[in-house]
Amino acid sequence: MPRRYNILLFDGFSNHCLANMVEPLRAANTLARQTLYEWRFSSLDGNPVQSSSGLVVTPDDATQALHGDVLVVMPSYGYLELDTRVTIRTLLAAAQRHSQLAGLDTGSWLLARAGLLDDHRATIHWDELSRFEEAFPNVDAVQERFVIDRNRLTCSGAMAAFDLASALIRRDHGPLLSMEVAHLLMSRGAADQYALPLKSEDTLVNRALAVMQSNLETPLPIKEVARKIGCSQKRLEMRVQAELRTTPQALYRRLRLNLARRLAEETEQSIAEIASRCGYENASAMTRAFKAEFGQSPSAFRKAQ
Repeated sequence: MPRRYNILLFDGFSNHCLANMVEPLRAANTLARQTLYEWRFSSLDGNPVQSSSGLVVTPDDATQALHGDVLVVMPSYGYLELDTRVTIRTLLAAAQRHSQLAGLDTGSWLLARAGLLDDHRATIHWDELSRFEEAFPNVDAVQERFVIDRNRLTCSGAMAAFDLASALIRRDHGPLLSMEVAHLLMSRGAADQYALPLKSEDTLVNRALAVMQSNLETPLPIKEVARKIGCSQKRLEMRVQAELRTTPQALYRRLRLNLARRLAEETEQSIAEIASRCGYENASAMTRAFKAEFGQSPSAFRKAQ
């Protein structure tokens, strides 16, 4: 079942923070070719809210009507004026209808005021950290980009919202999808995105990825990949498994098929030409691998776009 995110917006919310939370979820759906995540927007009274830069969002529902997996509280600017009995009552009621609560940017303040962060590690925008620590001694306030403590999620601002969303995708669906989402959203455009490297947090895995991505048209044996980065095949296999929960062979195949998918979607090259660019001896072999990975043939995928 898709995970449902309900995003509670207040006047003065940050467009940047909202996009950095929702776009990774949207990208995960796109890459997975299925609905892994759903989201709806809400406000305290169901009326439209305006961001700090003037973007108006018309909510899907008032907060009272929401239930789901994660309630995301997103005020940003002017959060102290939002620290009212009405807000706190609303949050306490909504907390009963969600299994996880998230405070983005200064949303942590409102959750803490409602007592919903007591005995949890949490962070907030770093400009407000000292005030946060003083106001809420029962919260273990830390200076981190984001914190996941049991069923409480907090992050320190707009850029950190992307990190939090990526971590949640990694937790829910594995590190490879999370890495591919980051790659997609940091692409510089269709003209050169084929060469933009995926990035891992492991230096050795990064070097292996670089070698693989430089040799998609003529794939190397994994033993040769390991030799090029100065390690044994066994060590490479162990590091890739630990970091990405897959094998180097499966990772290499995934990189080649991801390229095939992008070429099928964004070019008019024939299936045979795409197969050649992705290191397959013939179109039939690539089509079988493509269907096993993505659930449909390259031709069917292209027609569906």
